[in-house]
Amino acid sequence: MMPWRRHRRSSSTLSPEHQASAWQVVSLLLDYPDETLLERVPMLTEVVDGLPERVRMPLRRFLAHVADTSLGELQRDYVDTFDVTRRCCLHLTYFLHGDTRNRGAALVRIKQDYRRHGVQFTDEDAELPDHLCVVLEFGATVDAGTTWRLLNDHRVGIELLRVALVERASPWLDVVEALRATLPVLAGDDHQALARLIEEGPPAELVGLSTEMNAPYALPGSEDHQPSGPTPVTIGGPR
Repeated sequence: MMPWRRHRRSSSTLSPEHQASAWQVVSLLLDYPDETLLERVPMLTEVVDGLPERVRMPLRRFLAHVADTSLGELQRDYVDTFDVTRRCCLHLTYFLHGDTRNRGAALVRIKQDYRRHGVQFTDEDAELPDHLCVVLEFGATVDAGTTWRLLNDHRVGIELLRVALVERASPWLDVVEALRATLPVLAGDDHQALARLIEEGPPAELVGLSTEMNAPYALPGSEDHQPSGPTPVTIGGPR
């Protein structure tokens, strides 16, 4: 068992209502930006204004950035940040399992978690079940306990995402900071696990994979390009 999994026994310091609102907003803001996002900025700002300061302030900064930036620029920055840079991966199981067979098994377990609550995923209309947008929307609208466990099972991966966004001076750093404000802080050997993950990268099975794809996170130039574009997230209906 990875050391950060002890956090699953902790509990949120936010009220259920604030936690659900924060997770839903973060889910929407980490999704691929489109016209709908721009239309939602006033509504999202109103929701964010009711959240505790540590969550509210970074989300307000990001919403101001969205309001002041053209949609085309937002979309280009999003693709450059999340779709071609593994260090900024939004799929939680990648940090823990990398490109190994264990990741496939982990995805199946998450799908089973969702299915127990009546949420069914298909390849045609949904992101992978470990995508942060999916996990957070599930927690905000279906079952907070399952999402709390998933986020804390992968707490160090979220921290690595933050480190990568800091290095890029990315505006999406504020969104991840808001997410971190809803979770327990790293403690004890969590920091050792994070340092090891930065140095070594996630686990890898080299059979059938290039060594370039498995380079440690800390090496300059280790970021690879993936051909697939952004995919809209669907949970039980349109977002």
